[in-house]
Amino acid sequence: MRFEAVIGQRGRADGGRLMLSDKQKGVARGLGGAIAATLVAYGLALWLAGDAFAAFDTLLGRMRLLALSVLPLLAFFCISIGSLARHRFFSADDIDGSGLTTGTATAHQLQAVLQNTLEQTVLAAIAYLAYALLAPASWLILLPAGAGLFLIGRILFWQGYGSGAPGRAFGFALTFYSTIFIALPAIVFAFLQTAP
Repeated sequence: MRFEAVIGQRGRADGGRLMLSDKQKGVARGLGGAIAATLVAYGLALWLAGDAFAAFDTLLGRMRLLALSVLPLLAFFCISIGSLARHRFFSADDIDGSGLTTGTATAHQLQAVLQNTLEQTVLAAIAYLAYALLAPASWLILLPAGAGLFLIGRILFWQGYGSGAPGRAFGFALTFYSTIFIALPAIVFAFLQTAP
């Protein structure tokens, strides 16, 4: 099989270089911007917080901080469910649900946002739990910072969804990478705490 055939719609080989479509370039810009924004926000949070989160360095304190940090996730998840339910209630074409109808474009879009929000919320909740239990107190600031980035990312994802992949890339990536940059340190902290 030739290299060009493998690339297919993703681009074409030009002198051994992969050529990206305009959409792929837009997505790449969104991803890069979200990674940079997350790293800057987390860096600033760690720098500014100092020992402000030392009061949370008990099991109860960590659980309270975790609970406060998952509230934005819960809120946006509820909003996503409610938005689709509201749309279905007021749409004669969608009131029977996706299992019984083909659905309108609006219902498909709201369902896609809801599905992605569910996936991101599950990932974030697990990462936040591990992080809350394993991170040093001076790093706990990343939980509320991550929750804030998660919420901003979800809003931007929802607003940009109708514009296609480049329009939603920054919001998706801000949600995803703000979680990944909490999950990865949690794994490192777990390893460090179990290492002899």
